[in-house]
This record gives sequence, structure tokens and C-alpha cells, in this order.
Amino acid sequence: MKGTQLGEFEELVLLTIALLYDDAYSVAVMEELSQRLERPMSLGAIHRTMQRLEEKKLVLSRFGEATAERGGRRKRLFTLTTDGEQAVKEARRIRNELWAGIPSGAFKGGLA
Repeated sequence: MKGTQLGEFEELVLLTIALLYDDAYSVAVMEELSQRLERPMSLGAIHRTMQRLEEKKLVLSRFGEATAERGGRRKRLFTLTTDGEQAVKEARRIRNELWAGIPSGAFKGGLA
């Protein structure tokens, strides 16, 4: 999958977009990641990453309906493309193979 390799943060953002499914917009992605990673996220970093993922054609964006809650502004919603799905599945496969290949004595406390 040349050209679709993911950096760690790109992988996290892509997974979060998949997790949020039909409600994945930048603020929601930032809040979800901040909660799960237990650290604050920069909205600018999330925006740049989502734009980069769209340039790689791993996500698509579209505008949702305008809401009074947002002062009549519309949310830009993101969804994974087929290539995006393949990229996260490939990242998972590689991680699983690496974990499976770790010798039993590699970690003093054992593999959890």
C-alpha cells in the first residue's frame, strides 16, 4: 500500500473517525482522543491531520446540516474511504504480528 502508510497520530485520528462513524467532525475527534489519551489535543493538529488524510484519499469530507447550536454553521463530517479502511486494517495486522512475535521472556512482567 505505497503512499497510504500511516503515522501514529494519523492512525489514531483515522481510528477515531471510524469510531465516531457518522458524527466524525474535528471537535468530536479532538474530544474523543483527548479523553482516551488523557491529555489535551490541539484542534489545529486534528485539522491538519484530517486534511492530510483527505489528501491521501483515506477519508472523505462533506458538510452536514446547519444547526442553531453552531450559529447556523455546518459541521464538516469525515468518513473513511475504502483505502482508509485498508490502511487501518494493515496497521492493525502489522501491530498484531509484532505483538505475536515478541518472545515470552522479552517483558519481565510477562505479556498482558
